[in-house]
Amino acid sequence: MTLDWSAARHLPHSAVAPLPVVTVPTHDALGATLAAPLTARLAHPPHDTAAMDGYAVTGEAPWQIVDRVLAGEVPRAPLRQGHAVEIATGAMVPEGTESVLPYEQATRSGDVVKGAVTSGRHVRRAGSEVPDGTELVPAGARITPTVLALAASAGHDALAVHRRPRVAAIVTGDELVHEGVPQPGRIRDAIGPMLPGLLTWMGAELTGVEHVPDTGDALRRALEVDADVVVTTGASSVGVGDQLPRVLTELSAELLVNGVACRPGHPQLLARLGGRYVAGLPGNPLAALVATMTLVEPLVSALAARPLTPLTEAVLAGEVTSHERMTRLVPVRVEADQASPVGRDRPGMIWGAAVADALAVVPPGWDGATAHLLPLPPRGTSG
Repeated sequence: MTLDWSAARHLPHSAVAPLPVVTVPTHDALGATLAAPLTARLAHPPHDTAAMDGYAVTGEAPWQIVDRVLAGEVPRAPLRQGHAVEIATGAMVPEGTESVLPYEQATRSGDVVKGAVTSGRHVRRAGSEVPDGTELVPAGARITPTVLALAASAGHDALAVHRRPRVAAIVTGDELVHEGVPQPGRIRDAIGPMLPGLLTWMGAELTGVEHVPDTGDALRRALEVDADVVVTTGASSVGVGDQLPRVLTELSAELLVNGVACRPGHPQLLARLGGRYVAGLPGNPLAALVATMTLVEPLVSALAARPLTPLTEAVLAGEVTSHERMTRLVPVRVEADQASPVGRDRPGMIWGAAVADALAVVPPGWDGATAHLLPLPPRGTSG
């Protein structure tokens, strides 16, 4: 049964349970989802530190310079009245420090320094920014490079995360070539190069991309891969060369989605096969992108214990017409609250999507005003 686009997008996210929680080294957690809040295992700063290069001082000027402390060193003694310690930014100040006198505001003569200071100025007190035990990032957040940096600075060597979904890609099509200029009757594979970046952006762990011929036996063997999700391309429709529906029936797979009322991307499917999911994408590049964003992205988000990606809204400029029965997915560039179609959006043409920021969702009966936007991976900033 063909589903409307919105129902098809919500189905995998609501029907799939998150993957188990595992503990991984912090440096291996990029892209995963926090299974517990990230908390500070130590205060920040961990001790009183200098916020400027200069002199740690206490009491009234002038001060006798008695020592020097660089970052990573520990002061040898508390600071006494009338004494100063030359200090580097980020270095631990001696006990008893009231202020740091920056070089720019200091007058030094031999081992004596003078200058005007304000009590507490240029000293970062222990725990003033982050007390020990503070919750820094909530459970359910995706781990980005900056979250990794925060985790490391907070003292974490390992993190509890939902295991990243392992996804295998199968590219079918006897007409495809993978290098050079195709001979007559052949075409270059565009979907195989697109999938790894898309899946990584979604937070999945790609296990590999396999190219198989258009035979049921070859596809059946390829589906035996060890993965949480198998994404196939070019075999999901009802043509003579489309083997996926027949193979899934022979394997007694549970069909969850069999066709989506959208253009491009109508012949897409989703099935449960044993302990893994199989997503069938059309063979045209833009249609495959639409199907990936419709079924695979929500599926990966659900397995990774993340919410469904929210749609934004914008005024849709330019000439866009709705379809009488199907939702159209239109590549657009977004500036402020306005989205403009980029064109070049036939199912077999990926050019428009390559320079787009999002897919505008144009449902049947669209009123020609605002439209929901499904974000695409960030593009380059030039052009």
